[in-house]
Amino acid sequence: MTDPVEQTLAQLAERVEDLTRVVTRQAATLDRLADEAKERDRRDRAGADLPLVVELFALHGDTSACAATAESERERAAFDAVTTRIERLLTGRGATLLTPGPGTAFDSLTMEATDVVSTTDPSEDRTVDALIAPGLTVGTRSLRPASVVVRQLAKSESD
Repeated sequence: MTDPVEQTLAQLAERVEDLTRVVTRQAATLDRLADEAKERDRRDRAGADLPLVVELFALHGDTSACAATAESERERAAFDAVTTRIERLLTGRGATLLTPGPGTAFDSLTMEATDVVSTTDPSEDRTVDALIAPGLTVGTRSLRPASVVVRQLAKSESD
């Protein structure tokens, strides 16, 4: 027969282990609920900010155009600074500017082929040749596709 003190200690140790498992499960549940609440808040904020994001994107286009046509380096620098600040505001609202560069594979979900140029290099087929205008996404939603010039493999006369 075991000592009553040892029995009591063994029971206490078992209860502590049980409580540890319960507390661990509760902590995991609280973490999951907090993460879900943060994600829900982020989605709600993004949805509520969509009109603002669209207006900021239009303003971004305007300031970019002004920078490109500025008559002096000083004006260009000022418009570039405003454009950069607008990009930060867009990013802070959960938006992403799409600016695919030359050689990027064409993606019909996020890009619009505004023009097509021929290429003889098969590795360049269906890749971006030039960016005409950036696109905009919020989360996984594409609000405006990037306007691009796409390279297309030239067809031979025998095809």
